[in-house]
Order: sequence, then C-alpha cells, then structure tokens
Amino acid sequence: MSNEINKLSIIVPAYNEEKTILSVIGLLEKINLTGGTQKEIILIDDHSKDTTSQLVSDYIQQNPDSPLVFFSQPVNQGKGAAIHKGIELASGNIIVIQDADLELVPEEINLLLARYLEAPNQIVYGSRFLEDKHSKTNFLWHIMGNGFLTRLSNLFSGYRLTDMMTCYKMVPADVLKSLNLKEKRFGFEPEVTMKLSKVKSLNIHEVPITYIARNKEEGKKISWKDGVKVIYCIVRYKIGN
Repeated sequence: MSNEINKLSIIVPAYNEEKTILSVIGLLEKINLTGGTQKEIILIDDHSKDTTSQLVSDYIQQNPDSPLVFFSQPVNQGKGAAIHKGIELASGNIIVIQDADLELVPEEINLLLARYLEAPNQIVYGSRFLEDKHSKTNFLWHIMGNGFLTRLSNLFSGYRLTDMMTCYKMVPADVLKSLNLKEKRFGFEPEVTMKLSKVKSLNIHEVPITYIARNKEEGKKISWKDGVKVIYCIVRYKIGN
C-alpha cells in the first residue's frame, strides 16, 4: 500500500436508471474533490433494459473531455459483478462506490475523502445512521433490518459499524484489487466488509451521510431475500475466502 494519493476512482454500478443517470454523472463531474484530488468516474451498466446505456453513450459523445469511463456488461449479472468490473478498470489509488439512483448525495464523497486524507491507507464508510440525516426511510428494513445485519456483521468482523450495508465505501485501490471478490449481487456488501476486516493493517472509520430512500415503485431493487443472502455471506466469508 502506498501513502501517495493521486486519483479517486468513483465506481457507479447502474441498472435501469434512466431517470437519474445523467443527474448522477453531472453531479459527480461538478465535485471539486478535497485536497485537489483528481477523479475518474467509472460507470458500469449492468445490461439495462431501459435507455440507461444509450443515454450514457450519447453523453460521452457530447462531452469528449468528461472523466467518464463507460463499460456495458454483455449480460445482466448484478450490482456486485458491476462493481468487480469497475474495480478492474480503476486507475486511481483510492476507490469509492456511488449508486446511480440519487439515494445518496454525490457531493458528500468529500466527507469520506476528508476523513481518508487524515490518515491514508484506511477504510472509510459513509453511515446513514450515525446522524438523523435520512428521509423517506422504510423503518422496518432500513433501520431494523439494516441494524440487525450490521450488528451480525460486527459480531463476526470485530468492527463497530453502524451501517455495514452502505453503498459509500472508500478503500485503497490496491487492497480492493487484491481481494478475491465473488458475490455478484447485494452479497458484495457483507463479503467485502468481512474480507476487509482480515486486512489487519487497515483501520476503519465512519462518517455521517445523507440518505433519501427510494421505494420499489421508484426503483428500489433489494428485497428480504437479499437480506437472507447477506446473513449467509457474513458467515461464509468469516469462515473462508
């Protein structure tokens, strides 16, 4: 791991996000990163059935100077698989993940980066529950369900997180690239957390972030079945690789 910080790779997995994708790209491009850090935006379309891919392709043609790297998966594989591809393509030495649905506020990537810059070679998660900065939250899943899964993850990982399932995870690129990540759907979140917990040279921190929850009608994709898979992944990746 290197202490030099030259570029942040922002990985954006997307599936059927035609309503928000251009807004997300625009907001990410406008961010002036803390410390003058350079950025690249890596957008992975997970074989969307809507116009997401076409919108991004048209945007790139119209904005040739954009720091946007675009890859379209040949078949739909899941959020985790899209992130795997983004990690493979990342050229920065720090990586953060940004959802394409505007549940999170892209400008708040700087909150994570400011904490990271205090001591490079650490992990920074953005927590939706450190402070009351969320709206339209489904109490049953996002507070009770997420809280249970996070506590279970903490029990196995030794961390003291408040939001293991958060999208905002900022990690040294060489660490992420070294992990043998397997989960192609929402199992990515517990898998990467459990595997990061085994990298003893890294500390982990959380910063509070804003969260604007979507419902299923608005495009929310996670379900109770994914919650069951999360429990399985926590146990599986504590025991093995």
